[in-house]
Formats: sequence, structure tokens, C-alpha cells
Amino acid sequence: MHSRHITIILFAALLLGTSAFGVGIEIGKPAPNFSLEDVSGKAHMLKDYAGKYVVLEWVNFDCPFVKKHYDSGNMQMLQKKYTEQDVIWLSINSSAPGKQGNFSSEEIIKRSLEYKAAPTAYLVDDKGRVGKWYGAKTTPHMFIIDPEGNVIYAGGIDDKKSVNVEDVLVSKNYVSAALDEVLAGKEVSINFTKSYGCSVKY
Repeated sequence: MHSRHITIILFAALLLGTSAFGVGIEIGKPAPNFSLEDVSGKAHMLKDYAGKYVVLEWVNFDCPFVKKHYDSGNMQMLQKKYTEQDVIWLSINSSAPGKQGNFSSEEIIKRSLEYKAAPTAYLVDDKGRVGKWYGAKTTPHMFIIDPEGNVIYAGGIDDKKSVNVEDVLVSKNYVSAALDEVLAGKEVSINFTKSYGCSVKY
């Protein structure tokens, strides 16, 4: 095949890949700003939380991997622990209408209350725009943003790729470790891991 044709095909593939999966993020670089509404219709912009650490948690309450962390109380414990230390915790759902995990506001509120979830807000991204910007692949998929607006962690919540609730007790929690380090004035020692879980239902 002529080299020019190969170049055109590769460029088209790159464009398609960017369109399908988003540009993603880079550690140490600015996080894409966004605006999403919570279940009450209130808009939340990332830039509104400048000066604070922000956690983004991609969530789907019907995903077994997410259930592992909510049934065990692990995710709620993390949300409560760090929001009490002035960290902003945004749970984001990117499930498209008709797909697993896409719920009415009433159902989201009901399940959040049943789980005693404690994020700063639960945000709806049913067009998948923000999820694709960040390259969110799974639920859960976790990101931490520093007060300057840079991404300092991206990846899995821990190192146990399972749906076993008991594994929460013996796993290394990367999100907790990273937050504890930065809140103590240290650098994040592990700033990127591969996320695991259910695929985001774009």
C-alpha cells in the first residue's frame, strides 16, 4: 500500500479513537474542566472547586465491582473520611439512557440513601461527554485532582481485581494512599494504575 494511503488511514484511526474514547488525561497535567448537574439539577463545575483536592469516582450501582465497594461500606467510608478533611468527592455516572446504571433521579436518591453514600455530589453524565474526556473505562475508575487543577492520580481504587467483598480488607487502596500522602504534604508515590471493573456503559 502506498505510504500516503497508510498515513491517511492511521490519521483517520486516530480521529476515530479520539472520538470514541476521548483524549483522556495525563498525570501532572491540568484536568479537563466540566459542568454536570447533580440529581437535583444543580450544576457543578470542576473549576468551582479550585484550591481543593477533588476525587472523581465513576459509578454504576448495578456493577458487581461497584457493589463490592458499597456493600462493604468501603466507598462510603472513603467519601466520609476525606470530605471531612475538605476534599471534594464527585461520583459521576456516564451510563447512557437505556443502559445499565442509568437511573431516574428518584432511584439515584433512593439507592444513595440505602447505601448511606456520602459524596459531595452525584453527577449525571448520560451523554458520556465527561467520561470520554477523561478516558474513563470502568466502574469504578478513580481520579484525583490537586488544588492547582492537575491530575495527580488515575486508575483503579485498589489492587484486588475481584467482586469479593472480603478482598477489601486485604487490598492496597490506591486512592486512600494517595490522599493520605498529599494531605500530609508528600508526593503521591503511585500515581497511575490500571482500573478494573465493569465497562462504562456509554
